[in-house]
Amino acid sequence: MRKRNILTLALLVVYLGMVGWCCFGHFSDLPDIGQDNLFGIPMDKVVHFLMFFPFPILCYLAFSGMTGMPRHTVLAVGLIFLAGCLIAAGTEIGQSFTSYRSGDALDFVADTLALAISSIIVMIIDLRIIKTHNKPKCSKES
Repeated sequence: MRKRNILTLALLVVYLGMVGWCCFGHFSDLPDIGQDNLFGIPMDKVVHFLMFFPFPILCYLAFSGMTGMPRHTVLAVGLIFLAGCLIAAGTEIGQSFTSYRSGDALDFVADTLALAISSIIVMIIDLRIIKTHNKPKCSKES
């Protein structure tokens, strides 16, 4: 169990590094996706959604031993969501200070939406796991 937590924590750190690289890297050689749409949604917002969706899942896996009761799950998922929002806000604010990127409030909205949906999924799964583990065992009386 401990090896799994170390592996998922390492994966979380790599993921955060990749988010930083995607948010602050110079990508002048890549095609501009700013004008493309997916079902009427600007492609850069889709990219932001996909970039932040894994955060709550990876945090949950890295720190999975922290829950056990429903209130712990709600608190943990709430803190994970808040941390994700702070990272998302930090990237947008940080981008506004660069000469090659710009901060965009709608990017933050896409990030927050991804974090919210993913956090809800994590919470439902963890509450379901807690319910299953706390189910009383049937005993046969003779």
